[in-house]
Amino acid sequence: MYSWLIILVLLFILVVSVSMLLVLHWDIRSMTKQLEEINENFGTNELVRTNTHNKNLARFAAKINQLIQLFKQNQQSVERRELELKQEITNISHDLRTPLTSIKGFSELLTDPSITEAERKEFLAIIEKKIDHLSMIVDLFYELSQLNSSDKKWTMEKQFLNQIVVDTMLMFYEDFEKKQLKVTLDEGGVSPVLADKKAIVRIITNIIQNALNYAKSYVMISFEEEEKYIRLRAVNDVEEMNITQIEQIFNRTVRLDPGRAGSQLGLGLHIVKELINKQGGEAAAEVRGNEFIIEVSFRKWN
Repeated sequence: MYSWLIILVLLFILVVSVSMLLVLHWDIRSMTKQLEEINENFGTNELVRTNTHNKNLARFAAKINQLIQLFKQNQQSVERRELELKQEITNISHDLRTPLTSIKGFSELLTDPSITEAERKEFLAIIEKKIDHLSMIVDLFYELSQLNSSDKKWTMEKQFLNQIVVDTMLMFYEDFEKKQLKVTLDEGGVSPVLADKKAIVRIITNIIQNALNYAKSYVMISFEEEEKYIRLRAVNDVEEMNITQIEQIFNRTVRLDPGRAGSQLGLGLHIVKELINKQGGEAAAEVRGNEFIIEVSFRKWN
């Protein structure tokens, strides 16, 4: 009798074990089939599910789902970068084609024997302006390619930000006059900053060029001294601006006014953001009423 009891217990254990193995086998088959369906229809949000209460199998399914989600995120990131690249190529083509078309058109006009000497000089001046514009765009593309280059060396030294701003703005004096912009510059002294001088000049140049492109009647530049930073603040009025894009204003593909003729690719402000970040500073932009405001914080010299 005792031996029969042992046999029955062993049979029960065997049946339970076999049942558990069968359930585990069926669940693994089910998970495999789910994975096949997910692979065939990867655009869906389906994840692998398990019907057992086995902790190890449940943990395994959770890790598979984590990999699926990470892969989907990476796939979305790749697709987003591809769309951005296509947009950049479109924008670059537009920015290069526009001045080239003007240069070609006015060059053809110069061959017309009926034009006057005054018209010839006017056309030559327009061609020269378009070439300068084209050179500026090419320079921006070159700078963009150099930003993340391992060969790029930064010379972090003591710099007098306010003096560099004055010197850089003087180079654009005639441009401000032509645009009839009222320029207000804070002449108060501020503490020196720790930065690369060439980077500072490029940051200020890009901010000024952005103001020249979009300012309606005035440009104001001031400084604010904080405990660890010197903040450069540039303000200019604008005709109108799509404020929904302000958070992406430093992206390469964003234009301040996509519908405006001659509107340039937002490389200038993107370069400003990249340059100041690489030197431990920050850049931010906002729109208040009809004013576009950009603030760049430089680290103080200690």
